[in-house]
Amino acid sequence: MPLEFLKEDNMKFIVSRDVLYRNLSAISGVMGSNSTMPILENFLFTIEGEKLKLTASDMDSTMTAVVDLDNVEGEGSVAVPAKLLIETLKLIPETPIVFAFDEENAIFKYTAANGEYAAPCKDGKEFPSIGVIENPSSFDIEASVLQRAISKTLFATGNDELRPNMMGVLCELSNECISFVSTDAHKLVRYRNTKVKTDDMASLILPKKPLSHLKSILSGVEGDVHVEYSQENHHICFSFDNFVLFSSLKEGKYPNYENVIPKDNPNSLIVSRDEFLKSIRRVGIYSNQSTFQVRVSLSEEMTNITAEDMDFSNKAAENITGEYVGEKMDIGFNSKFLREMLENMDGDQIRLEMSQPNRAALILPVEEFDENESVLMLIMPVMLNY
Repeated sequence: MPLEFLKEDNMKFIVSRDVLYRNLSAISGVMGSNSTMPILENFLFTIEGEKLKLTASDMDSTMTAVVDLDNVEGEGSVAVPAKLLIETLKLIPETPIVFAFDEENAIFKYTAANGEYAAPCKDGKEFPSIGVIENPSSFDIEASVLQRAISKTLFATGNDELRPNMMGVLCELSNECISFVSTDAHKLVRYRNTKVKTDDMASLILPKKPLSHLKSILSGVEGDVHVEYSQENHHICFSFDNFVLFSSLKEGKYPNYENVIPKDNPNSLIVSRDEFLKSIRRVGIYSNQSTFQVRVSLSEEMTNITAEDMDFSNKAAENITGEYVGEKMDIGFNSKFLREMLENMDGDQIRLEMSQPNRAALILPVEEFDENESVLMLIMPVMLNY
């Protein structure tokens, strides 16, 4: 398809529909509703040489993708309406698409198969510039390890805006391992991996939204992610394949989570994760819908799980098979929290470690998924009222 179809335009290029749609879909996850900056409802298209740089941002996070072009004329940057373009590309089959930008009249046009489309665009200079991390520290981490670390911790982050630091995931770097920690004061998860070691000791609080986006797009990515960060400037940058995700870090200090993890837990239950999870799901249906309380009664003879909602006369009880060592104990848990933690734990068997009914309990895999990693989950008990 020739590029001469619009002689007066400043920039023209041809790109595969599938390539463009895949890359725009990947970066669009960082966008958000920012009514104070309407320009952020656009993708930034930048032509430099034979490369097309695509950018999306919500100010706190910015993501770029670079696409190689074989047929291109001109250079420059324009901002094009994101929703309009994505929804159109979604409905177009794979075909070469010819784009042309008339900067003087602020119009972008493209032809695909038998269709021609046009819409207003804006000067790319209106789009906020991407920050630069000066004198960054850096490390490399396998994409699969980073994706797994995020998956194991993200669900346990807090939602309380009065505790903004707990709305992110703590990343700790040391010469022994990398740690990811999340907590909402009711549950806590610590993921460690010894594959990543750095000479720099660092504590970074990673915001939830960019991590959630990384979690989704790192699936299937092979190789390493290159990470650059600055504790002084509170920024971090993830580079992999043809993508770069730049984000601000949360400022402040993360709670001292190590003090919360109990060290002496003489009471221990080893049980099938799947059997325990299914029982909690079923019995939890009958719990009070404000407390979601379930009672776990432990003895060497049996493990009994019960729930009761006195307001509606609902009641349920199940016995599960497990190997318990310790004193007889009744301990209460929020079934929603317990279910969530079991759903995010790996392995056929888990170990529930406890000291007293009013102290935090630990959930650990009996066998780790990988020899280089360790996963620890902590859940606070609830006071039994029946």
